[in-house]
Amino acid sequence: MTDTREYLAGLFGLEDKVALVTGASRGLGRAISVALARAGADLALLGRSADLLEETRAAVEACGRRAETFVADLTSWDTVDAAAGRAVERFGRIDVLVNNAGMGILKPLADYPSEDWEATIRTNLGGTFFCTQRVGREMIARRSGCIINIVSVLGQVAVPFASVYGLTKSGLIQFTRSAAYEWARYGIRVNAIAPGTFETDMVRDQIEDAAKRDVLLKGTPMRRFGRPEELAGLVVFLASGASGYVTGQTIAIDGGFGFSKF
Repeated sequence: MTDTREYLAGLFGLEDKVALVTGASRGLGRAISVALARAGADLALLGRSADLLEETRAAVEACGRRAETFVADLTSWDTVDAAAGRAVERFGRIDVLVNNAGMGILKPLADYPSEDWEATIRTNLGGTFFCTQRVGREMIARRSGCIINIVSVLGQVAVPFASVYGLTKSGLIQFTRSAAYEWARYGIRVNAIAPGTFETDMVRDQIEDAAKRDVLLKGTPMRRFGRPEELAGLVVFLASGASGYVTGQTIAIDGGFGFSKF
């Protein structure tokens, strides 16, 4: 039994690794941060709310790992450059980057406001691009690294009112493949996770609206929503040596939503 535990710890463990998680202040970002800490990683936590980041820091430190917080607007290259630079200075390197920060504004295509378009594009596409480029340069110099993009099942299937959100997430799926292809020569793996509906503040309005809730549950064969901590195993797998030959992939974790015919 001891040998088995040691084997699994070596395979999935992240001891002495440093992970940077964007959108770490709550929801999936907080759950991802805690999961990585439990696997042994130290955490650089990026987000917009200093107070909420401190709550995530406390959760990480409760796992016995070091955590530092960095308040940043991910839609600004200069802000991302400064925050990521400070993270590298504090920890010395970034081994794992999780691009989790994102936003979803669901409205009819014909009435979609230009300001919502700008915000969604700059957050979901711009933020991920800026962070990947900045941290990726450090990884290229060390010829090692792992990048995980949190996308969405709505980048793979169509539902009403998600045209812009789905556009950004499908774009990130292609970005994942392209980055994986370009940076494999440097020992960098790039993969994506496509969640379905998880119980977070981001989708609280949809979950609490009876009509929307029924539609989402009807399209989910498991007939329930995901819990943030249920991403833990997949995130740790993709960040660890257990997935050492996996790159350019998008893995759904959606209760079957992606293959459902409603």
